[in-house]
Amino acid sequence: MVGEDRSNAQGRFDIPLPGTTIDVLGNSYRVVLDDETLPKGSYLTDPDAIERTFDIQTDQNYAVNFSIGPDIFAEDPWHEQMIDLAVSGIVLGLLLALASLGLSLVFGTTGLTNFSHGELFSFGALAAYFFDSTVGAPLILAALLAVILSALLGYVQDAGLWRPLRKRGTGIIAMMIVSIGLGISLRNLYQYLMGPDPHNYSQYTAVDPWNIGPVSITPKDLAAALICVAVLVIVSLVVTKTRLGKATRAVADNPALAASSGINVDRVVSVVWISGTALAGLGGIMFGLTQGFDYQVGFKVLLLMFASVILGGLGTIWGVMVGSLIVGLAVEESALFVNAEFKYALALGLLIIVLLVRPQGLLGRRERVG
Repeated sequence: MVGEDRSNAQGRFDIPLPGTTIDVLGNSYRVVLDDETLPKGSYLTDPDAIERTFDIQTDQNYAVNFSIGPDIFAEDPWHEQMIDLAVSGIVLGLLLALASLGLSLVFGTTGLTNFSHGELFSFGALAAYFFDSTVGAPLILAALLAVILSALLGYVQDAGLWRPLRKRGTGIIAMMIVSIGLGISLRNLYQYLMGPDPHNYSQYTAVDPWNIGPVSITPKDLAAALICVAVLVIVSLVVTKTRLGKATRAVADNPALAASSGINVDRVVSVVWISGTALAGLGGIMFGLTQGFDYQVGFKVLLLMFASVILGGLGTIWGVMVGSLIVGLAVEESALFVNAEFKYALALGLLIIVLLVRPQGLLGRRERVG
């Protein structure tokens, strides 16, 4: 045996390898998890992955990850499991709705399918982590500063990239490809600046759940859900009741007609980018608070955001909310039937089935193309 170590409060462990660098390179090592030392009520999500074997080929650190989760199937009957998973699904759905709303608003006003939206989601989580862990600000202040930075990023991104492309008459397909390249660039930049390791905020990491009747929920999950609901209600009221919201809907319906009626289309689109990026950043912060995160957290949930938007109906606010809740519930409830590693695939399979029956999404309008 080379060595052993016990994980810290963040679940990380480090085992130095013996010998010189030359002795280490090319050797094969086996890492075994002692499942008897797991916290009470937790289990290894894949029992066959209790040990990992890998070869050291370069002089660098190697990360060995073990997926550990609460053992919800140990004692609870199936109906209590469904309730617990439904609560988790609603929280996840609200987080997806918050992040997907910006994606839908941008598509509705510009027609752009933004594949870099996941990196805007990651930016919020990583910016809050920087202010929380590096600067030492309280998490609430760190989150507020991260949302402001996210909004500023949205303005800079539109003014420096998307607006010039629109002025040049760049096609939607070309702009979509640009968004793919931007997403890859940002993701690699995040990895360079923040490293590949998973992160957690310094506050509210270890909290005991509240048991309210048959429902079990942690205070941070409840707080994240309430914040999401409040923001979604505010955005809905702004879009439906205010002059800015009416202008946004006018630009989404017909930009040329909106411009001829005196609406500053560029200003409306800029506001949409600012608010959409701020919403994505806030979604990333709430996701990081409830589940932890790494540099590619947005990339991991990007397909779920697309599924939420398409399932509910492209360009519709209410559709995004409904689609996000359905996706969140499908992802979490699927743990009753399949391994946790396949839960995202099940949600995307549901998307395919719905679109075969209703291509415009649940709340989208059927349109004639001519």
